[in-house]
Amino acid sequence: MANSAGARFESLLSLMARLRGEGGCPWDREQTRATLKPYLVEEAYEVVHAIDTGSPDDLVEELGDLLFQVVFHAQIASEQGEFTMQDVLERLTEKMTRRHPHVFGGPALTDASEALAQWERIKQDEADQEGRARSALDGVPDALPALLRARRLQVKAGRVGFDWADWQGACDKLHEELDELRDALAGEDAARIREEMGDVLFSLVNVARMRDIDAEDALRQAAGKFTRRFKEVEAEMKGGSRAVADASAEELDRAWERAKARELQGSRGSEQA
Repeated sequence: MANSAGARFESLLSLMARLRGEGGCPWDREQTRATLKPYLVEEAYEVVHAIDTGSPDDLVEELGDLLFQVVFHAQIASEQGEFTMQDVLERLTEKMTRRHPHVFGGPALTDASEALAQWERIKQDEADQEGRARSALDGVPDALPALLRARRLQVKAGRVGFDWADWQGACDKLHEELDELRDALAGEDAARIREEMGDVLFSLVNVARMRDIDAEDALRQAAGKFTRRFKEVEAEMKGGSRAVADASAEELDRAWERAKARELQGSRGSEQA
């Protein structure tokens, strides 16, 4: 029993209390909710990176780091007499049980779409019982990265039927927004250009979503690809005793195409192996 998940969790809570207590770590003791915010976000992205790399060992470590942030915030709240980790766990367990009646004694559901629809109905019932006005878009944090926030808003709107019938409709809207952006770029109205640029990006996220592609993840992969190829261009220029800044546009374009070809050839080789 000493090695059970529950016992390990209790040990982590005790460790956190010691770090924050008298004789604990000076850095941990001076942290506040505000100072911890960037670490919470950073650790969440480290988890995403570990998922992308496919390394279970990295994922174990990064999930632990993220959990530590949750424990840290609960400890601060406990010190201030607001709530404890037990309160967090109790509320979470009660909420998940309430919102999964099909698992805990209610009528069975046949697919994920039914489960999501039921989830939204239950959330609406909760708001009605508490006398709260609720939008279908509630629960999407303003602080999310813009592409991710756009997707989450679209998903939530889609759950109540506000959506395109298929990806072609979303793609037609994207082309419409591109035409409007082209018109705006021909002028000098910076505010309009920014607005139309935003509409294009929002529409592109919609197209990606309709094809089950996460735009945030797709852009992250594209940025990674750009980084790899650019570094190869830098290495090629350095091999010729030149800097990127000293090369012509034509030379850089040829170097880029060579880097691209090498990467594609390497990918084909890996697939054949």
